[in-house]
Amino acid sequence: MFTGRIEEIGVVETVRGDRVTVRAPASAARIRPGGSLNVSGVCVTVEDVADGAFTATVSAETRRRSTFDDLAAGRAVALEPALTLGDPLDGHLVQGHVDAVGKVTAAEQQGAGRRVWIRPPTRFLPRVAAKGSIAVDGASLTVAEVVKDRFSVVLVPATLAATRLGELEAGDRVNLESDVVARLAGRPDTATLARAVRALPWAGHLPGRAGVDKAVAQLAAGGGVVVWDGDREAEGDVVFAGAIMRPESFTFLLTQVCGHPTVPCAPGVLDRLEIDPIPGEGDRHGTRPHVPVDLAAGTGTGVSAAERAATVRRLADPGAAPADFLRPGHVFPLAARPGGLAERGGHTEATVAMCVAAATSPVGVCCEVMNPDGTMAGPADLEAAALRWGLPLVDVADLRAWL
Repeated sequence: MFTGRIEEIGVVETVRGDRVTVRAPASAARIRPGGSLNVSGVCVTVEDVADGAFTATVSAETRRRSTFDDLAAGRAVALEPALTLGDPLDGHLVQGHVDAVGKVTAAEQQGAGRRVWIRPPTRFLPRVAAKGSIAVDGASLTVAEVVKDRFSVVLVPATLAATRLGELEAGDRVNLESDVVARLAGRPDTATLARAVRALPWAGHLPGRAGVDKAVAQLAAGGGVVVWDGDREAEGDVVFAGAIMRPESFTFLLTQVCGHPTVPCAPGVLDRLEIDPIPGEGDRHGTRPHVPVDLAAGTGTGVSAAERAATVRRLADPGAAPADFLRPGHVFPLAARPGGLAERGGHTEATVAMCVAAATSPVGVCCEVMNPDGTMAGPADLEAAALRWGLPLVDVADLRAWL
């Protein structure tokens, strides 16, 4: 088992049949024959160690399933020794079992970092979730966005310095390994998986005060939370804090969650910004929609994830003014009840209550979770989705009890 933290860049010295020798002084000094190494995402068993190099056998099966089908002398490879008891888990759990080979479609500089777009095989895409973990050539990375047939990762300076991923260009191939939990969650028997990992502190259903505390901390850190309302709508929403809403989070809502993103606000916020209610009785659950808005300072149509995220952040800004918004637009505010969850136990009030508990502005974003067939996700669907996305799942009833 590995963590995806690259410790050395080695160079292939020789390839003779199935036997490969790699020059890697640091790794060779640490490893012993019979030990395991992650070599650019492939777990190999070391057979010989001598003079700052190690030798391992790369089977035909490994070559077929990875980029090692064209392994040749002179190739640089990323190396990580296996975890030992007591080692820090700095990345995520990586097995060194390649799930698929992806193709780089684009690579572009972003400030001090670099964004790389990768197209994996279609069968692999369900295992990729925005903000989830993935191993690319053995390195633990966070998925930034998932769009149609590809996903992107952002390489920070530390990753660029420790790996050769910064040299990737369009057309290059990379070894991919999905997160262990995402791999298991993709199996048909998700109910068994849910029971097995329910106790994990970072994903799945978290009941009681501990779950509420985790959800609030997740929201404060910019992450998402799945909120189940079993008493009223029998639906679940993914919730984010509006003050720190990022474009990639909005993209996640549009492409993975697939419901209708709305922006629950404390009623005083909408009064101050002179955003009026939409006339009528509202929906059958008592939701209070207001006139949709766009950010006046925008230059596009207001529909893109980046523009909608910017509009949400401005709604959450205490310094915002009525003139900052165009009416109507593409971001849909909802007014929470003045009495909060004590008055109405809906997703609108739950979103605002969690944002307040997270010490952010009383403005959030919530979006209903839909199944791929267009039906609304039920309890079992939400549990599987929360595990797949690595998000905590809490009940509105627990939020009412503890917030």
